[in-house]
Amino acid sequence: MSLDKKSVTLGQKQYHIALSPGDIGEYVLLPGDPARSDIAAKYLDDARLMASNREHRTFTGFYKGVKISVTSTGMGCPSAAIAAEELINIGAKTLIRIGSSAALDPRIQIGDLMVTTGAMKNEGTSRFYVPEGFPAVPDLELTMLLLQTARELSGGVGVYAGITSSDDAFYGESEEFIDKLRSCKVMNLDMESSALYTIAHLRGVRAATINGTSGNLTNAEVIYTRKNEKLHEAWEREIQIVLETIYRLEQSKG
Repeated sequence: MSLDKKSVTLGQKQYHIALSPGDIGEYVLLPGDPARSDIAAKYLDDARLMASNREHRTFTGFYKGVKISVTSTGMGCPSAAIAAEELINIGAKTLIRIGSSAALDPRIQIGDLMVTTGAMKNEGTSRFYVPEGFPAVPDLELTMLLLQTARELSGGVGVYAGITSSDDAFYGESEEFIDKLRSCKVMNLDMESSALYTIAHLRGVRAATINGTSGNLTNAEVIYTRKNEKLHEAWEREIQIVLETIYRLEQSKG
């Protein structure tokens, strides 16, 4: 008989994120970079640093009276999956990735926003959970509200919706691989969404993703060597959009 990790950790202080029941709200924003947890925290009232362990840095506060947390996941599906599982173990019901991503659609410019409507599982983590052909899709209601709110609060930048490829190897994406994705009309690349959607589906919670555009691989507009002001502005904008989306979702409950 093997150990059931979920059953022995449910409702306990979580090993990797170092959080216990009561430390977080039901709504959790998921940036990759721990430093972006600090950026999100400044938009919360009474924000408190709850834990900072490994790549997982968590603040909890309030937005218009709604208790909300932000936990960084680190890079890639394995790390994001651990964060998602442990957050769900202690009460998270809605997980929204706030990330950055490279676009493939030639229309999309640096600083634009991209809302994911489904993810290709070009990664290994999801295969531990579901068969390879099983789809990775976000929560429909949440994603539609996120997209509507983004279009209302975009501040004039482009807002796009489409399929994301979640990949394991940032530097392993060959020209042939990218060309194949482009021929399939894939909108953008990230490293976390497919595993997040898979786990959320299996655990019965909601998940969605919005990304700020860090570059465009089709147009060769990618900046890795200097500060990208438009991307930083996109991070700030997507945080505000997600917080307002959560508030509207709460309001819709009546």
